[in-house]
Amino acid sequence: MMVEIASRSHPDMGEHTIDGVPSQTGSKFYDDDGRLKRTGTVWTTSSHIVTAVVGSGVLSLAWAMAQMGWIAGPAAMLFFSVITWYTSSLLADCYRYGDPKLGKRNYTFMEAVHTILGGYNDMLCGIVQYTNLYGTAVGYTIAASISMMAIKRSGCFHSSGGKDPCHISSNPYMISFGVIQIFFSQIPDFDKTWWLSIVAAVMSFTYSIIGLALGIAKISETGTIKGSLTGVTIGAVTKAQKVWGTFQALGDIAFAYSYSQILIEIQDTIKNPPSEVKTMKKATKISIGVITTFYMLCGCSGYAAFGDSSPGNVLTGFGFYNPYWLIDIANAAIVIHLVGAYQVYAQPLFAFIEKWAAKRWPIVKTEYKIPIPGFLPYNLNLFRLVWRTVFVITTTVIAMLIPFFNDILGLLGALGFWPLTVYFPVEMYIVQKKIPKWSTGWICLQILSVVCLIVSAVAAVGSVASIVLDLKKYTPFTSTY
Repeated sequence: MMVEIASRSHPDMGEHTIDGVPSQTGSKFYDDDGRLKRTGTVWTTSSHIVTAVVGSGVLSLAWAMAQMGWIAGPAAMLFFSVITWYTSSLLADCYRYGDPKLGKRNYTFMEAVHTILGGYNDMLCGIVQYTNLYGTAVGYTIAASISMMAIKRSGCFHSSGGKDPCHISSNPYMISFGVIQIFFSQIPDFDKTWWLSIVAAVMSFTYSIIGLALGIAKISETGTIKGSLTGVTIGAVTKAQKVWGTFQALGDIAFAYSYSQILIEIQDTIKNPPSEVKTMKKATKISIGVITTFYMLCGCSGYAAFGDSSPGNVLTGFGFYNPYWLIDIANAAIVIHLVGAYQVYAQPLFAFIEKWAAKRWPIVKTEYKIPIPGFLPYNLNLFRLVWRTVFVITTTVIAMLIPFFNDILGLLGALGFWPLTVYFPVEMYIVQKKIPKWSTGWICLQILSVVCLIVSAVAAVGSVASIVLDLKKYTPFTSTY
């Protein structure tokens, strides 16, 4: 999911800036760092967090519940919500370095890691973050193609009265999504367009609420609550599939809660006074509470409706063919959301590589003006054209090779959960608060980190094992649904 960090502009900015950089501090227009006054409150911050977290991960929660059952499923969701809330509170204390009220501000997650931890942590954080961003682009390609196919299959089912199985290859839809992304990837600063967060929020809540409503409607229609205490039974699946599925489900839930890497950016929108830390902690408590309630409703209603046979993507699996027009709206909302979300996650990686290349080979910054009748000239950069196109092509090809929605979500959640949600926030908090080594506080935090590392490891193993099992019965580039 994505979030648009509020723009801090003011009509008087031009009179008090040099090349767009504020030139004074301490006035009613500027904060202590010389930037325009931040205006964020508890409620705007909470809305940013909810917008950032609620996304395509919600679609897999019913499947995750089915792997673990009515006891372990809700318990796992509560576990990840509590851990996310607690480590987010630790991370909030790292927005300012040193003094919590007047210390140097960190504007991004990576800047906080660099300032507080330094050393090899910088490189490790970059590798994890950018690998996660690349993997998310692959996952979004798979998810978008599945939703596009679902719209096509929904129409096919409706016209044939359910007699035609309507098997469709995913490849044309992945390629179509890739072509769209090649075009959008050439728009500089696409991720900073003001309307993107609004569209993302509307679309994500549209398909999430439709999924929730359809689950409730299904329960009302059948009059029964399906599911079991332990989830999918051995016999319906092999012992290995049960174990790997349970582990992978942990990764899916972790992915649904991931947002730590943008928490600092959200905190940088908060006004002072009261202190940014106080506001952020309150907003985190509110938003995680709202998100957990929403996730519980979506996951439990889907599992209650379909039981142990809950589909991997609750909107594109079996059973939701009527009302078909409502399914089409939900899937169209997913596609629209993911078209923009892909760019929001890809743009930071684009910028990183282009900045690195420009330092090494200054010639790559060369741009050519291409006149467009009726519009401003387009500044064509050959390096940007080639590199971003290659990026989109590789993510599309990998998506075609491994078109497994739940497996990819589980792997992304597993790889990102421990380092980004737990390890870095815990280590930065220890340094920031000068917690002595081997003290009770230090030992408790390290135990938390180790437990979460184990959870991440088993989730990653489960996701990789599921990918391997799926590949055994799959021929590359020939997936059909």
